[in-house]
Amino acid sequence: MSMESYRGVGIAYEDNHLLIVVKPPNMPTQADASGDPDLLTTMKSYIAEKYQKPGAVYLGLVHRLDRPVGGLVALARTSKAADRLSEQVRKKTLARQYVAAVQGDVDAPGELNDWLVKDERTNTVRAVPEGTPGAKDARLAYAPVGSAGNLTLLRVKLYTGRSHQIRVQLSHMGRAIWGDARYGGGRPGQQIALWGAHLGLTHPTKKEEMHFDALPPADGEPWRRFDAEIWDAEAKTEL
Repeated sequence: MSMESYRGVGIAYEDNHLLIVVKPPNMPTQADASGDPDLLTTMKSYIAEKYQKPGAVYLGLVHRLDRPVGGLVALARTSKAADRLSEQVRKKTLARQYVAAVQGDVDAPGELNDWLVKDERTNTVRAVPEGTPGAKDARLAYAPVGSAGNLTLLRVKLYTGRSHQIRVQLSHMGRAIWGDARYGGGRPGQQIALWGAHLGLTHPTKKEEMHFDALPPADGEPWRRFDAEIWDAEAKTEL
């Protein structure tokens, strides 16, 4: 989709309460120890410049994408919007769906139900038996929409929002995401093939249902391996 951009971030929608953007891969969602430009700070600069706002700009972060992952992110321009969008996240009515290119064949749709525990020291997550201290339940649904060589394109829907959830659960089922250096044996120079492609929410003040779509770059690896027919099938897939 064609859209305005600011410092590499796509602007999919904006009004007085809501800002929907497309985060590029490898940009932190918010500032971290790396000191690299992050999405939240970048978009605060966008608002300040565009509307000539002096002083601090308010912008609320209601959900995140892992640093390597690109795709749609909703930001709140007012505290009222932030509260109402955060409530949608808690009630799981803010719908996030992804596309992932995984290694190997996936023959049929399914659901994954796992227990995940995070090691804060190494910032890694692993699947563990139910009842493991500190473990949290993780659920997602997936559907294959086409294949190219040894890769299968999946559409993925989250029911829970655990750290690194999609990456860990798909790897745990034996279908690691292409290019995932942490959980899938990705090689240097590869970009993880996971993308936040679909976002659905209720507008925080208008109460209207809104849906946004932003597919990954068609010329990027490994997305370009999947032909137009597969991408058409992805657009029609429902989870």
